[in-house]
Amino acid sequence: MPYIKKETRDSFEIGTGKIDSPGDLNYILTRVCLEYIDNKGTNYQIYNDVIGALECCKLEMYRRAVSPYEDQKIQINGDVYPQSI
Repeated sequence: MPYIKKETRDSFEIGTGKIDSPGDLNYILTRVCLEYIDNKGTNYQIYNDVIGALECCKLEMYRRAVSPYEDQKIQINGDVYPQSI
C-alpha cells in the first residue's frame, strides 16, 4: 500500500521531469524497480517483492481511481449490465 508515514514520503524525490507519455511512465516505474533490486540484490524473493508491489499498486489505482470513474460514467451514460447481476 502507498500509505506510508508523511515524513517517509517526503524523503522520496519523484523527479523534476515531466512524465508525458506511457513510455515515460514505464521508464520511471522500471527505474524505481531496478533501483530497489540494485539495493536489495537479486533473488526470487526480491523479484517477487517487486512484482507484488506493482500488482498491489495497480489494484489500488483501480480501486481508488478507476472504479469511481466508471461508476460516474454508468450514471451519466447508463449501465450495460442487467440489474440482476
